[in-house]
Amino acid sequence: MKQDTWIDHFSKLTANKPAIIFGGREQSYAQLADGIARLAMVLKQQFGIKKGDRIAWLGNNSPKIIEALFACAKTGAILVPLNWRLAVPELVQILADAEVSLLIVGDDQVETAVAIATQLKNCPLVHAYGLPQADTQSGSWPVLQTLQDQLKDMLPIHTDRPENPVLILYTSGTSGKPKGVVLTQDALMWSARNSVLMHGMTASDHILMVLPMFHAGGINIQTLPALSVGATISLHEVFEPGRVLAQITSGRPTLTALVPTQISALTTHPDWNKTDVNQLRSVTTGSTLVPDFCVEAWAQRGVTALQVYGTTETCAVAIHQTCENVESTSGSMGRPAAHCKIRVVDDDGVEIPVGEHGEILIKGPGVFKEYWRDPAATEQALTDGWFHSSDIGFQRADGTYVISDRKADLIISGGENIYPAELEAILNGHPEIIEAAVIAQADERWGEVPVALVVTTADSGLDKEGVKALFNDRLARFKHPRQVQLVAQLPRNAMGKIEKFKLRRWFVTEQEF
Repeated sequence: MKQDTWIDHFSKLTANKPAIIFGGREQSYAQLADGIARLAMVLKQQFGIKKGDRIAWLGNNSPKIIEALFACAKTGAILVPLNWRLAVPELVQILADAEVSLLIVGDDQVETAVAIATQLKNCPLVHAYGLPQADTQSGSWPVLQTLQDQLKDMLPIHTDRPENPVLILYTSGTSGKPKGVVLTQDALMWSARNSVLMHGMTASDHILMVLPMFHAGGINIQTLPALSVGATISLHEVFEPGRVLAQITSGRPTLTALVPTQISALTTHPDWNKTDVNQLRSVTTGSTLVPDFCVEAWAQRGVTALQVYGTTETCAVAIHQTCENVESTSGSMGRPAAHCKIRVVDDDGVEIPVGEHGEILIKGPGVFKEYWRDPAATEQALTDGWFHSSDIGFQRADGTYVISDRKADLIISGGENIYPAELEAILNGHPEIIEAAVIAQADERWGEVPVALVVTTADSGLDKEGVKALFNDRLARFKHPRQVQLVAQLPRNAMGKIEKFKLRRWFVTEQEF
């Protein structure tokens, strides 16, 4: 079954069954199919959207994101979900890079959209729902929901093809420039199949989805798989620990996915021990090296915690555990997904023996097509269909895989990717800073946080707080360094490259570098 036909199929098979529960309201499969068809017509007739055009979404989780994704599949357009946690300059950079034809704005992000509009004059804005706003500048925007409701002439649209790009997810690049990961309809379909098999997912399942849908995990780990089998999704706008625990008790979901930071927030909440978790079959977690407490906390409540490994480029599901093998795969990320192949190679790309550490390579129909308009980065990341993950790991004798380190300097904080180059570009651009480096520091709550080590000029008036202030309104708050250390010099090797491993060791042990 092709991706665009999933909803149409279940709109006939189980028309009145809830597809999405959101804000206390149920949207049946028949209603979802109608909303998708109407949105596809609005995009085509009202805004002139055609095959290959990019449509961006800026807002919290909403059923409208799902409608937009499937409407794009029907029209051949491409959805670009935006991380609302980013600063305005970062969002403008992404929108300009994608050359977005239309920006759909959730009611929670109107103020940000107004700021964006002042810098991108050629990007039309449209309200998703058009709820009352204090900001009168937004009053003249068209309202997507109203346009859908008013539509009378419904003509079938079937211009989709499995090989068509349908989704671009921007991920921070090692150079500091965000890269657009282009995913096809086919990739999303195969990823959904991987997840369905991983979770043993069926139409009787009830999914609780609280991951942000501007991330691959929010879309691909359980949302699209659930819709591909006709299951029901309870969708939350944002993650609120108390509300999630209440939903687990009252909504009786069978499956959910959470990053370690969210699990920490739930297990330390006052309502944790009185929450009824008996209906949960499993909780899926990943996006980083998973701390033991994330597994143990659920095990103590009789719930299986499954680990999954993947990247935006692999639709988030590449290696995973299942309920059946979670005990036998303990201490690992599990085995390759059904439609994935894994290799471990050395620096020359040669496959290495079991037990030896090397870079993880991934191949399968769920791997991304390319980086948006970046052939050099695409060529570097893909070799004969194999994606170079830049993660270091090894295969155990039993066929399971352990992810042990990162080849790149990526910092993962609360499930969010932070690349030091983004911060270093700002630091090194200041006239009173000679050089700077950003590294990860372990953090009990967030997993990791960025810290900056800075060498200033002799006459500099910058102190630690002054350095921190350089990031205000330039990068998302979660990317700001939690600590700043002013140092006399940074260690470099014979080639002049900063030796960050020495910085990490110094930061922990204060050994001389």
